[in-house]
Amino acid sequence: MAEKKARRGSLVIAIGGLHGTGKSTHARRLARALGLRYVSAGLLFRRLAEERGVSLEELSRSAEEDPDIDRLIDGMTREEARRGGVVIDGALSAWMAEEADIKILLTSPLEARIERIAARDGLTIEEARRRTLSREEMERGRFKKLYGIDVLDTSIYDIVINTELFDAEGTARILKKIVHEYCSKR
Repeated sequence: MAEKKARRGSLVIAIGGLHGTGKSTHARRLARALGLRYVSAGLLFRRLAEERGVSLEELSRSAEEDPDIDRLIDGMTREEARRGGVVIDGALSAWMAEEADIKILLTSPLEARIERIAARDGLTIEEARRRTLSREEMERGRFKKLYGIDVLDTSIYDIVINTELFDAEGTARILKKIVHEYCSKR
């Protein structure tokens, strides 16, 4: 049933979470499994940093002074959600895709997130911790100031999953099961 709705292009799934929770990995896998498009606000932000020749941390600092950076990324995210047939991941995905069929929050303890980020980005644990905490603090302040959104408020989500409790395959199975159950009720 999920595949039928996905082929019609109407299903919208928003996957949020802090850095290192696995939201991009799982959103991409879920989109592929369901035949949906995949959009990542984080990848859009990374591409913008690359285009400008700056680090993610530097772009985050620039975004504190220039709200148009966040508005650009968030506008693209909203437009992709309106098109439908998509899995969107990002810290604000549940708010930007406010009419999403399912809003899922992925969580994980700080130490697990830091270890994942260090391994992914080739950083020491200390450097990953410093960069991640700095970036998250900047983002939280920006999003609160710009939109009045507290990214630590979980009340907007339909489902919360701690990815530390399962291996990647287990989390993927859970996510697919959630979507299949949702679509079977529609």
